[in-house]
Amino acid sequence: MNAVSPVVASPEISDHEIMRRLQEQSPQNFGPKLGRRGFLALTGMAGAGLVLGYAMVPQSAQAAAADSVLNAFVRITPDGYAIVYSKSPEMGQGIKTGLAMIIAEQLDADWDKVRVEQAPINPRVFGEQFTNGSRSIREYSDQCHQVGAAARAMLVQAAAQQWGVAPAECTTYASIVTHSGTGRKLSYGELAVKAATLTPPDPKTLALKKRADWKLLGTRKSGADNPKLVAGEPLFGIDTQLPNMLYASYTKCPAQGGVPASFNVDDIKKLPGVKDAFIVPGDGDPESVLPGVAIVATSTWYALQAKKKLVVQWDETKGAKDSSIATETLALETAKQTMGKDVITATGDVAPAFASAAHVVEATYSVPFLAHANIEPQNTTAWFHDGLVEVWAPSQGCDKAQEMTMKMTGLPYEKVVVHQTRLGTGFGRRGHQDPTMEAVAIAQKMNAPVKLTWNREDDMGHDWYRPAAVNYFKAALDAKGKVTAWQNHFVTLSHDGKKPVIAGQLNKGEFPANLIANVNVTQTMLPWGTKCGTWRAPRSNGLVFQLQGFLHECAIAAKRDHLDFLIDFLGSDGGKGWEADRAVAVLKTAAEKARWGRKLPKGRALGIGYHPGNGGYIAEIAEVSVDAKKKVTVHQVWAVADAGPVISLSGAEGQVVGSVLDGFSTMGLNVDFENGRAKQQNFGEYPLLRMPQAFPVDVTFIQSDIHPQGLGEPALPPILAAVGNAIFSITGERIRTLPLSKHGYSI
Repeated sequence: MNAVSPVVASPEISDHEIMRRLQEQSPQNFGPKLGRRGFLALTGMAGAGLVLGYAMVPQSAQAAAADSVLNAFVRITPDGYAIVYSKSPEMGQGIKTGLAMIIAEQLDADWDKVRVEQAPINPRVFGEQFTNGSRSIREYSDQCHQVGAAARAMLVQAAAQQWGVAPAECTTYASIVTHSGTGRKLSYGELAVKAATLTPPDPKTLALKKRADWKLLGTRKSGADNPKLVAGEPLFGIDTQLPNMLYASYTKCPAQGGVPASFNVDDIKKLPGVKDAFIVPGDGDPESVLPGVAIVATSTWYALQAKKKLVVQWDETKGAKDSSIATETLALETAKQTMGKDVITATGDVAPAFASAAHVVEATYSVPFLAHANIEPQNTTAWFHDGLVEVWAPSQGCDKAQEMTMKMTGLPYEKVVVHQTRLGTGFGRRGHQDPTMEAVAIAQKMNAPVKLTWNREDDMGHDWYRPAAVNYFKAALDAKGKVTAWQNHFVTLSHDGKKPVIAGQLNKGEFPANLIANVNVTQTMLPWGTKCGTWRAPRSNGLVFQLQGFLHECAIAAKRDHLDFLIDFLGSDGGKGWEADRAVAVLKTAAEKARWGRKLPKGRALGIGYHPGNGGYIAEIAEVSVDAKKKVTVHQVWAVADAGPVISLSGAEGQVVGSVLDGFSTMGLNVDFENGRAKQQNFGEYPLLRMPQAFPVDVTFIQSDIHPQGLGEPALPPILAAVGNAIFSITGERIRTLPLSKHGYSI
């Protein structure tokens, strides 16, 4: 890779300006139509799947007192502090800290002298900056290992040149380079300016630290933002403040597809603080801007107060007419037909296996719609000025928001600047850009920065809902209780009759079909108009409750202990993509931790939940009680995860604990629709788990020697099955539908 012109980094130059200059200096690498594969090839790193060398720029000799840019992820200050940029959005999952720890480990930096900053949004420099599906550690850790090692190599080379020795004679530790022969030492701060003048190393020559030599990774470190969070400093999108800012509300038709015909515009414009009110025609794309009415005022309070007085005449000719009750009734009836039109998986021959079975088990399970219910309401600030647009967005994909803003405004890449803020939770909802695009559309009409804020009713009424689904299961068991055949009729939803809604699909060979010789999995799609989307632990968040509940029924039919049944079942040779030893290990470890089989007081039981997800294997056992009033209490959960080596121990533990609590919370939640409208509009009708309902979660990691996997989502689904199975063991009542209130239970 060729060296390029100096970039002087100083307090007066913003991160965005540095990245812009980096991009300008190697324009051949940053064509607007250049795909990821082509970009990696140009940087010489396609084989490693990285983007690094292009950003290693030499530093001006005149900038001796300024910060030094070693690469796009690392800057070293003269006093020896390493400023490490974390590329992925932070929404409480700890990724800002985790990715920075990887870089700092390979850099051999003193963590006490590391400052972690959110990287500017610049996909032409950083590559993809989107977070969903627990992908950040899985997909970006290699990149971070490489950039940290590259920066370390440049510092070592700078020291070796200064001493006139070979780099191999130098070692690093805690932000210091030491010459092993003489004991001479130089700090990273003393070396940074010289190091930044060097040609970046060939990635093939980089020596990465082995896992056995890690000193930082796997340890317990506080989150990078924790001091600011405790102090209440502005970090979130909703905290954004700019001079002369205006504030907006946006009202869309309660039924998706409806458009505003007119509204009481004169009345609204007379209200206190209101600067303007107008119809936004939108583009009809729910991912972008659905038609609605914007109110712009001098404060959020005025904008939301005026919204309460808004009277809109909606044209609902093309509006959704969905009814969740009618759709669920149809889905349950459809599931009884046992066979769907579309074949997902068909292996072996199920007919003779069922004919010769010692036991045949059948059951129908269902799960409802769910809302994301992010604690921070959807919001975005947009400002058109000086021929460009700036956007401040708590988005899981600000790079995607940048692309969509370019398309909407017609502005070129360099004229669309998107600032990544911290997210007040995401869970998949903030992977959709509609709040951001609405803010951009409104701000286009105003000569000032505009912050759009949704109220809770907007959020609950215009979500990308977790889709409801129904599964009819049928299993054949032989005399020893082994599952010899599996049939599943999956009833899902579709907007067009051609493919399922987002997160409403089953994949070919999906667990547990990969463990059974004779399988027939089919699908039926029912019409649905309202948008659906990914929700934390997409698809498996509800599927595991159904699958593992039914497998428990199979264990009961076989008159076998549930743990023994699952160990035999999971120990099957599933072929490619299945590691039976890892699956069985997490289950056995959880059983040991929970002391499976011990005697419990009357009204208490242990329940097991298990699922492979996001490349990891997770088992959970819950100790549950049910009182005379059918109140369900979880006393403790033991969770065991094998997701490869842990990067940030405190972050990993927090993700598992949060997932378990969040998963249990969903057992009391549902969203109903009537005439295309969501009935649940606020937390009073959608009661998330409260602090007094929380319970201890004992977390154990089996740190297998594989590539690190995701942990933000896979620990959520098993808890639903664990609690449902425990309720059966206590009461003898099988919970096949949620929420628990359908059966008279409360949590």
